[in-house]
Amino acid sequence: MAHKTMPISITHHKPKLVVPSIVTPHEIKHLSEIDDQGSTRFHVSLLMFYKYNSLMEGKDPAKFIKDGLSKTLVFYYPLAGRLIEGPNKKLMVNCNGEGVLFIEADANVELEKLGDSIKPPCPYLDLLLHNVPGSDGIIGCPLLLIQVTRFRCGGFAFGFRLNHTMMDAYGIKMFLNALSELIQGASTPSILPVWQRDLLSATSSPCITCTHHEFDEQIESKIAWESIEDKLIQQSFFFGNTEMEVIKNHVPPNYGCTKFELLVAFLWKCRTIALDLPLEEIVRLTLLMNIRGKSLKFELPPGYYGNAFITPAVISKAGLLCSNPLTNAVELVKKVKDHLNEEYVKSMTDLMVIKGRPQITKSWNFLISDNRYAGFDEFDFGWGNPIFGGVPKATSFISFGVSVKNDKGEKGVLIAISLPPLAMKKLQDIYKMTFTNIKQVNIISKI
Repeated sequence: MAHKTMPISITHHKPKLVVPSIVTPHEIKHLSEIDDQGSTRFHVSLLMFYKYNSLMEGKDPAKFIKDGLSKTLVFYYPLAGRLIEGPNKKLMVNCNGEGVLFIEADANVELEKLGDSIKPPCPYLDLLLHNVPGSDGIIGCPLLLIQVTRFRCGGFAFGFRLNHTMMDAYGIKMFLNALSELIQGASTPSILPVWQRDLLSATSSPCITCTHHEFDEQIESKIAWESIEDKLIQQSFFFGNTEMEVIKNHVPPNYGCTKFELLVAFLWKCRTIALDLPLEEIVRLTLLMNIRGKSLKFELPPGYYGNAFITPAVISKAGLLCSNPLTNAVELVKKVKDHLNEEYVKSMTDLMVIKGRPQITKSWNFLISDNRYAGFDEFDFGWGNPIFGGVPKATSFISFGVSVKNDKGEKGVLIAISLPPLAMKKLQDIYKMTFTNIKQVNIISKI
């Protein structure tokens, strides 16, 4: 999905710190081992776009959201604190009430003129989420930044940037639900937040009992990826019912897999073909899997808003992945779910302590996070639901699936992918060949 980008100008007001509306506890809180792993030590961004609503005529969305934010921070007071680091890279929150960053901004354009460019990869991200100097570090910096950008038409954009060590997608959903509820008059959130990060901390005698391909770093492969990382470009690809039916034609009838397993296998195979790697090169697929509500011996309380996911990976030689039928890739994807058990979770948390909180490998890895059901397109601050809400772009080898409608109004999933220019051209060609002449082309079995 290519975007036509029009130049826009945005005036940013002076950033302000928003603190809880009443005094909150001053204390030190430890993060879990899943919270402070190396791969969560970055800031994750969201963008939501709201159309003009005549019922809210004369009301300033920035004031509504800022006031609601102050109330919400009473319940989520650790977010108003700052991270500190202890021995063995252990992260803790100093709940000192310093506050979160809030920016008001005004754009010189109507929202509707931005068209599909509000969808990933959004070219206006840096304008809609202004990086206040000194604010994007992990230690000692604000944990949350929110920007409300008003458009000429009365619509607005809600930009959200969070230190990922504090929350995952489910936690963000809880927080934004609470913000929405308090803005619209509730006195307390419908789900009260729970800290209890010890539930996902390492055991007293840590021991790695499972294989964790997601943390196996091959130095030569890592260097190869890092050498092209600053040359990556992004493109998003839409998959609706029509596209999924085409992909389904390349597996046997009644083949047992989910649509998302099939889509992930297709993307992994096509992306690997586009990279044109040596046949013996090991490639990885990593899936971010939520552990809430699963049949595990331990159960997280409904209000748990910390990171609660595992990132199991499967591996294959590039040549085998690219030359075998698509069902081969699907079977590998299905194996990922085998890791969703209590032993794997404990092994992962213990690994963080034993190996010094490593990052997920960059060694020809492809990580997909399924955000289709995160609800980022459902938060109502009084202006109705956003016309788009979700992660605005891919990050290196990490892609996110977000729910969107295409220009025909068809629902589907949009996935932004980062690749070097030549590989991206090849991936675009594969996509076009696969879905343009649907009846004639059997591209997946030919490549």
